[in-house]
Amino acid sequence: MLFYRLFVWRGVEFTPELPTFQWVMVELIVFSLVEELGFYYSHRMLHHPALYKHVHKVHHEWTAPISVISLYAHPVEHILSNMLPPLLGPLLMGSHIATVWLWFIIALFSSIVAHCGYHMPFLPSPEAHDFHHQKFINNFGVLGVLDRLHGTDNLFRASKAYQRHFLLLCWTPVTQQVPDDPKLKSK
Repeated sequence: MLFYRLFVWRGVEFTPELPTFQWVMVELIVFSLVEELGFYYSHRMLHHPALYKHVHKVHHEWTAPISVISLYAHPVEHILSNMLPPLLGPLLMGSHIATVWLWFIIALFSSIVAHCGYHMPFLPSPEAHDFHHQKFINNFGVLGVLDRLHGTDNLFRASKAYQRHFLLLCWTPVTQQVPDDPKLKSK
């Protein structure tokens, strides 16, 4: 009910007439950038020691991510980091409700894929977020734009996981395309 009132206040359209394809694409780009801003800074804030041990540690109980933990979070984190960042773009743009639903589906799917633990063909790479769950101090964003700007992806960019961080366009597993160092395997 609260979201409905926010959407009405912001002028979100609930009409049967759909926006043009081009306008939907523009809005999805804006939504992605707004989510990157909101998620990066809220997520990084949740890694502050005062908040981490009481709030965000719930999500990081899993160091090897599985899809279901994409939404496994403390209620404060769920509102600040999981709900608010994807919601800000549609509110800012006053988008049509159909575009809002499309965006929520994309954002949720992206989060599930980032936490799935598998690098599957034709889907975004989960390597950056898997690395985040292993090291805790890198890769706070969704797109990686602000991680690059703030240098919070330096450790990741120096890792084997970064070499495997690409869109897989075939059925050959990433570990076969970018194999582990044989010296590390023997240890």
